[in-house]
Amino acid sequence: MKNLETFVMVNELKSFTQAAQRLGFTQSTVSFQIKQLENELGIPLFERISHTVTLTNEGQKLLPLAHQILRLWAEAGHIAGNTAPAGIVRIAIAESLSSWQFHSHFKDFHNRYPGIRLKLIAASTDDMFQMLGQNQVDIVYTLDRRIYSHHYRTALEAPVNIHFVTSPHHPLAKAKKVDIENLLDYPLLLTEKNMSYRAILDEILAARGLETTPAMETGDTQLICSLLRQDIGISYLPEFVVQEDLANGRLISLPVSDMPAPGIWRQLLYHRNKWISPELTCVIEYLKEQQA
Repeated sequence: MKNLETFVMVNELKSFTQAAQRLGFTQSTVSFQIKQLENELGIPLFERISHTVTLTNEGQKLLPLAHQILRLWAEAGHIAGNTAPAGIVRIAIAESLSSWQFHSHFKDFHNRYPGIRLKLIAASTDDMFQMLGQNQVDIVYTLDRRIYSHHYRTALEAPVNIHFVTSPHHPLAKAKKVDIENLLDYPLLLTEKNMSYRAILDEILAARGLETTPAMETGDTQLICSLLRQDIGISYLPEFVVQEDLANGRLISLPVSDMPAPGIWRQLLYHRNKWISPELTCVIEYLKEQQA
């Protein structure tokens, strides 16, 4: 089993040296384990050319079986009561999702899985996948256009509505129809430029020869909502962020008629070659449970 764990880690990191550091072994131990596995199976698993490490065809066939064996072994240990999930799970996440997802649910998660530590890294979608490709994070939770790629597996996805929202006391609050140009006459509180739905808003406006000059830009959507409730400006936010405020009448959604749907999705993705550890399985299943 340790040899299979080492095989999976070497493939993830594309390096015997980094795999040894991650696993707490010496490099010679990692090399020995891989050689032992190759001898037991009678097949070469890695090609080592010019300081690069890549799977052979045989190694590529073994990889999904290794994932399955390790997952079943972990499940067997859990059933036997020998181990509880423990370790760190690194999540690259859109800042809007981070605040919403963990603000009221983290205590429940921690009570259920006290041995699992979460490292949340707020990042743009491009940066998320760069980190995922370099195995700097275990999973990404995006808020952007829907992503299709054979390199990744999708654990969770759902479409997201985006609203122009403001205080019920705003001058436009009682309007039955609002043109997008009218919005630009009032202070805007927006998330950072080039970040998911904000970037799409800027694209739509640019196509009409328009641009925004926000009174404030911040990734903290809770701060934006707080300012909106104080009757300061208009914002463009995902429905899950403002759902409670809309339901309670603290904020309203403006009827902007000429704004096309931005096509934003929430997606939880991981690399197709990633070993889904017991800890990562718990995180994925918990996040999926919250959407049920």
